[in-house]
Amino acid sequence: MSIQVLASYIFLGITLAAPIGPVNSARLDKGIKNGFWHAWIVGTGSMIADGIFMVLIYMGLVNFLDIPIIQIFLWLFGGFVLIYSGVESILSANKFSIDTTRRKDSLFRCFLTGFVMSITSPLSILFWLGIYGSVLAKTASSYGTGDLLVYSSMIFLGLAVWDLLVAALTSGLRNYLNYKSLIVISVFSGLSLVGFGVYFGYQGILALFS
Repeated sequence: MSIQVLASYIFLGITLAAPIGPVNSARLDKGIKNGFWHAWIVGTGSMIADGIFMVLIYMGLVNFLDIPIIQIFLWLFGGFVLIYSGVESILSANKFSIDTTRRKDSLFRCFLTGFVMSITSPLSILFWLGIYGSVLAKTASSYGTGDLLVYSSMIFLGLAVWDLLVAALTSGLRNYLNYKSLIVISVFSGLSLVGFGVYFGYQGILALFS
């Protein structure tokens, strides 16, 4: 087990977390509005959901996802969560200030935002099934099954590193933006969430009537 191999799995975790999606949009929104800890806790909630997916895939307990009614529920409920979060972000875009004494969103609510978005996202489920499932197969064939847990932990560490980077970036960026810029970013983040939600809902309706 070399340092280079471990580092490559950490980097894999970072690249898995990096693509722009619902959770990163929510991180941006909460970080711009509230600061570092709120952006970080959104990512923490998402990471716990990702960890659950990893454990389920690791244990081979994902066959129930082949049930059509489960797939339809995931698409529709995931779409609802994203649309609700996006609309809320848009409607509250002009209701915050950069005053550090103002009332902020609760950390627990931000944690639930990240967790629910990830755990109900069909794209997250398919993503982890496809990517992490293939990583497990490749790791087992290349290095044996004994070190699977170690390499999986390195992927999870990569997710944590990305969470810290995004939280630091958004909270730092917040100090250099004016009020109008913050509103624009908040609206953009909200529209992004709504867009993902509409896509999820559309897929769920297609599955329901197919």
